[in-house]
Amino acid sequence: MKTRTAAPWLALLPMAVVVLVVYAGGFLWTTRVSLSSSASLPVADFVGFAQYARLFTTERWLASLRHGAQFTLLFVVLGMLIGVLLAIAMDRRLRGEVLLRAVFVYPYALSFVAAGLIWQWMFNPTLGLQAAIRALGFADFRLDWIVDPHRALYTILIATLWQSAGIVMAIVLSGLRSIDPTVWHAARVDGIPTWRVYLQVVFPMLAGTFSTAGILLLTIAIKLFDPVVAMTQGGPGLATEVPTKFIMEHLFVRANVGLASAAAVSLTVLAVAVLWPLVWIRRRAVRAGEGAA
Repeated sequence: MKTRTAAPWLALLPMAVVVLVVYAGGFLWTTRVSLSSSASLPVADFVGFAQYARLFTTERWLASLRHGAQFTLLFVVLGMLIGVLLAIAMDRRLRGEVLLRAVFVYPYALSFVAAGLIWQWMFNPTLGLQAAIRALGFADFRLDWIVDPHRALYTILIATLWQSAGIVMAIVLSGLRSIDPTVWHAARVDGIPTWRVYLQVVFPMLAGTFSTAGILLLTIAIKLFDPVVAMTQGGPGLATEVPTKFIMEHLFVRANVGLASAAAVSLTVLAVAVLWPLVWIRRRAVRAGEGAA
């Protein structure tokens, strides 16, 4: 009996070691480095929050936070909206549903370094869609967003939505398929419009599913790096600079370990603050489902 009770904990032991040593240990080490005067190499001195004071007076970092917040808000809202609408459409038992699901989910399996180069070419004003459509005779057509500082971030948004909306669709669709058919039967008998059933009955029942999809989208947005590097390199200017690119650039290119560590710790704290409410909502939804069962 004791062996059976201990078995799950023994199975989790390797992961617990990884979490404690790699994640927790790495975060503590990064925090320690951020409190030093480290430059190209870590040093063991202590300068308090000097690196953080410098970080939050650096325009590049502040710009990356603004762009990150703007991207995250648009990406999560539009990603959820597109994913939910696709899931509702798929829940209508469309002909060729399996093929359609594969088409929408497949981009999530692609490396965005490769896919980002394709998107970069598409938005390139001299080689991409703008040049192709102008060659057809539409001389006034413009699609030069990737070189426009005010619109470049939206090209990354479009590309990441293309990659991620399908997985949200799959998550929400699995939730929709778990709804008891008697709910829809009762709604038809009572003559309740379909949109009201979704808003007042189905969506509240899928709170845990929505929080899972939201956590996934927030995670993608917070660690946004590959699309930026593949498509814009943070440009034009600082138009698409994001926190992860700032960290990687100062760590490997500018050789400023202390400032990069301070940025990494700040981003981690911000990520936990943003993600924790969704994790809490998901846990409550799971507990409510277990209580109802």
